[in-house]
Amino acid sequence: MRLISPEKAGFAPDLSHRLDALVRRGGAPALHGVVVARHGRVVLEWYGGGEDYVMNTPLGHVDFGPDTLHDLRSVTKSLVALLYGLALESGQAPDPGETILSVFPEYADLAADPRRAGLTIGHALTMTMGLEWDESAPYTSPANSEIAMELAPDRCRYVLECPFVEEPGERWRYSGGAAALVGAIVEKGTGLRLQEFARTALFEPLGAGDFEWSAGSDGSALAASGLRLTPRGLARIGQAVLEREVAPGWIGEMLRPRVPAWEGVSYGYMWYAGPDGRASAMGNGGQRLFLLPDLGLVVAVTAGDYNGAGQDTAPRAVLEDVVLPAIT
Repeated sequence: MRLISPEKAGFAPDLSHRLDALVRRGGAPALHGVVVARHGRVVLEWYGGGEDYVMNTPLGHVDFGPDTLHDLRSVTKSLVALLYGLALESGQAPDPGETILSVFPEYADLAADPRRAGLTIGHALTMTMGLEWDESAPYTSPANSEIAMELAPDRCRYVLECPFVEEPGERWRYSGGAAALVGAIVEKGTGLRLQEFARTALFEPLGAGDFEWSAGSDGSALAASGLRLTPRGLARIGQAVLEREVAPGWIGEMLRPRVPAWEGVSYGYMWYAGPDGRASAMGNGGQRLFLLPDLGLVVAVTAGDYNGAGQDTAPRAVLEDVVLPAIT
């Protein structure tokens, strides 16, 4: 995406100064990077510095720049949903209405339970499987369901063996296990590791730049987290979603509000969905990708407030205190 002046994209000329002022007054704690694009053109690119990690491995202080990869954490889930859509539209993945266990014939014992056999891919995509799942413990503890899943010998069996706590489709329950199942379905359909399918079907065609994707002990990319891109690469993918450049028939379905997540926020297919077609992808620490189609706007934010109580502060301030008020 080409860089143009803010004025040419309908912003106040002092857009970058507004962001600098926000950072100076402490209004965007642990902010690492920002890329703002409108109508396919970058109008603001900003980088800072701070303590960072690759998953739970500390990197120390990092001075970020255009080519520095950054953890996306659970933004990864939203991109896995996009990869599923690419596989679906190419005939390499079953429809969301198909049952999950039809893709896993090796779990015939689990399919003997009628309620478990009725779980659909759509239940996983909306995180409404009705299975017990709790990620409230730190992401370093096996008391966290996502960590326990990664420690299990078979992550998909671990998820599908969880006890039911409510009827499927009844309530949204945040689940990295749901993302793991969708990632495995993509791998089974395409015959490729998730990271390889992402490279050939999404990142390279869009020119999203370099990436890294942490993998489990089985070599499969961690579908719930672990993807690393540059903010500009993330914004490029956001622009492709906004303009329906990839999987055009899927994106409208993916971003449609389907189930309440929390007050005032709905969930689509692994994206947070709002009014006017607006949507966002969110990750621990302040990773955000905001899509505002009514304004032709994409905002990618990376930050380092991992596990912090105020990790929504920086990305919200960037969007609501800097970017939106600067639109002329």
